Amino acid sequence: MEFLSQFLPIIIYLLLIIVIVVGIVLGIKLIIAIDKVLKVVDDVNDKIEKVSPLINTLGMISGKMNSVITTVVDTLENLFVKVFLKDKTEKEETERKENE
Repeated sequence: MEFLSQFLPIIIYLLLIIVIVVGIVLGIKLIIAIDKVLKVVDDVNDKIEKVSPLINTLGMISGKMNSVITTVVDTLENLFVKVFLKDKTEKEETERKENE
């Protein structure tokens, strides 16, 4: 029994030392992996910043084209409405004159 009381703490201390060493190694590998990920994220951010003005310019051009097309469509719509309503009102007026 005395042997176990002397031998067991030695085994526990050895296992604790192994766990601490493994934890330190894993911590160092984790720090290295995080540094690599941060470098990749920085590269992606740099590339996005280079492309961002192009995307903003395309958005501005798209907005202006949308407003031009909307104006043209509204003008054509108003023209067609005036033409068809004018014909309709003229027909109604002629019918009224005939009925009188």
